[in-house]
Amino acid sequence: MPDGSRSTVLTNIGTLVTNDPESGDGALGVRHGAAVVFDGGLVAWVGDASEAPAADDRVDLAGRALLPGFVESHSHLVFAGERAEEFAARMSGVEYAAGGIRTTIAATRAADDEQLAANVRRLMDESVRSGSTTVECKTGYGQTTEDELRSALVAGRFTDEVTLLAAHVPPPEYAGRADAYVEMVCRDMIPACAPHVKWIDVFCERGAFTREQSEAVLRAGVAYGLTPRVHGNQLGAGPGVRLAVELGAASVDHVSYVTAADIDALAGSSTVATLLPAADFCTRNSYPDARALLDAGVTVALGADCNPGTSYTTSLPFCIALAVRELRMTPEEAVWSATAGGARALRRDDVGSLGVGSCADALALDAPSYLHLAYRPGVPLVRSVWRGGMLVSDAAA
Repeated sequence: MPDGSRSTVLTNIGTLVTNDPESGDGALGVRHGAAVVFDGGLVAWVGDASEAPAADDRVDLAGRALLPGFVESHSHLVFAGERAEEFAARMSGVEYAAGGIRTTIAATRAADDEQLAANVRRLMDESVRSGSTTVECKTGYGQTTEDELRSALVAGRFTDEVTLLAAHVPPPEYAGRADAYVEMVCRDMIPACAPHVKWIDVFCERGAFTREQSEAVLRAGVAYGLTPRVHGNQLGAGPGVRLAVELGAASVDHVSYVTAADIDALAGSSTVATLLPAADFCTRNSYPDARALLDAGVTVALGADCNPGTSYTTSLPFCIALAVRELRMTPEEAVWSATAGGARALRRDDVGSLGVGSCADALALDAPSYLHLAYRPGVPLVRSVWRGGMLVSDAAA
């Protein structure tokens, strides 16, 4: 089995997606008859297969498509328990209003670190098998300083992209006292957790936190060197999008309900709109107007939003199929958003593409083209996954 210490040439590729328009056709930089060389954990060469340099190992993809690894920029993997009954109730007509998070808070507080880590490991492994080679992970089910800190430390065992979502919802002991909870988050949680996380997030939504409360949390995080992210405009029109833009957030996530002014603000900013269609699928919420966002020039990412309550999936292929069918994105737009778009949402330029110098993170499909991700919904098409040039998942093994 090839490993990251040896160079590897991948050849006989059906369709290669580079996400580099200068390397191939269209926004995806598509090439045919191409080969790719991995060396030292990076992409060392891309070109015509007939001109491929020698390498220590050779992988014949037998006409399979090769894509950049998916970049999952929104997940909630540090939790205990499950909420299948809540899902069933929602499917029977109970409206989602963000209250079920408190059930997971109780289970997460009761779990020890190794139980939490085992769950994260299980879901991370599942993500890799689905083709995700970079995964962001949020805290947010601890809601005490001690539990948020241990959640951050657990997440940090598996990814460098750790987000402090201390302001998820006010926990039960702060019912009716959201301002007091926000004060505690800013005074205690953020200073304790900041050395162990990269991002600060907040759920700016009815049933969670107001614009003023959300801004206080985000500014406190910025003061400790964290970059903002925002959960916004999921359950209705609200201030989340414009707050994210005003504070220079890397992304605002969900954006199921946006106004023309919200779209204009996003289009004129560096903030990525991260769409999470599996959450809308699982809550019977309205899907985002992806066409309006894209046509306005907004940078769009796709995420799976894996969490135990409203989107218990790690499958970005599923989200790509939803995006094409329900959000009216083209297959090219959906694939770009799940790769390069996710990288933009994490402010990374080393993942989400297969150009020379990028991380050797890639996936091969049991199909000749990326089009099959939407064309064959629900079929486990991801055959092989490489991360840093190492084969980390192989469905044929």
